Amino acid sequence: MEILDIIIALTTLITLEVVLGIDNIIFISILADKLPEHQRDRMRRLGIGLAMVLRLVLLAVIAWIMKLDNELFAVFGQGVTGKELILLGGGVFLLYKATRELFHLSELKREVESTTTKAIGFGPLLVQVLVMDLVFSVDSIITAVGMVDELWMMYVAVVVTVLIMLVASKPIAAFITRHPSFKVLALSFLMVIGVALVAEGAGHPIPKGFIYGSMAFAFFVDVLQMRILDRQRRQD
Repeated sequence: MEILDIIIALTTLITLEVVLGIDNIIFISILADKLPEHQRDRMRRLGIGLAMVLRLVLLAVIAWIMKLDNELFAVFGQGVTGKELILLGGGVFLLYKATRELFHLSELKREVESTTTKAIGFGPLLVQVLVMDLVFSVDSIITAVGMVDELWMMYVAVVVTVLIMLVASKPIAAFITRHPSFKVLALSFLMVIGVALVAEGAGHPIPKGFIYGSMAFAFFVDVLQMRILDRQRRQD
């Protein structure tokens, strides 16, 4: 490959991996927000660090990852692959978590505090982060394999992406915590991603451009609404 082709391919891959990594950051940030403040940064760093380790491990066993696209068995005449099973399970788990968090947000503050601060510790939350790290990592690596052939480019893209995620995670988490409406929006995003993972796991993938385009539009509308409300408050 020529240097220009390498730069274009690597930049495109990193950009796509960062976009896919945003889902991971949002999930980790929302779970970390359930912990005491002094533990949140540690959870985010551990969660994103585990995401990088999983991606690098999956790249090391790339031959096995490619076999996930092979049919394992058939249901009603439709073949089911290992990748589809992982995405289906991850999508259902993500839908469950996002729906549960939205339910808690809709309850009284006293009820939320009683169901979160008492029952949930660092370890159980880290396990949940690890489960979703695995799902997002499989999707990320298979996407990378479909874009480039050189293994070293995949390694570079993974490391650069995770470094960007580490830098971006704290501002994103702080923003979500400061603005409750964006927390609802972020959980809604996770529900959309869950539906997309279930659809892909069922053999009916939804084009990612539609998903992220809709998310970007919803985010823009929410930002616009927040600015209008802030302006009205200042005028009052």
